[in-house]
Amino acid sequence: MRYTTDERGILNNYAIEPVVYAAEYPSLDQQRQYKLQAACAALLMVSTLLAAFAVS
Repeated sequence: MRYTTDERGILNNYAIEPVVYAAEYPSLDQQRQYKLQAACAALLMVSTLLAAFAVS
């Protein structure tokens, strides 16, 4: 487990905050990949729902 100590040597078991950085806007290739993933997810959901309705 990660912990910090203060100047008196007392342990602090609270979470250590990570370094914060600004996110970069996705490139056109990444955006295309996200759209493809969304289309595949939508197709999977629609096919699952249609299979459920067909079985019931």
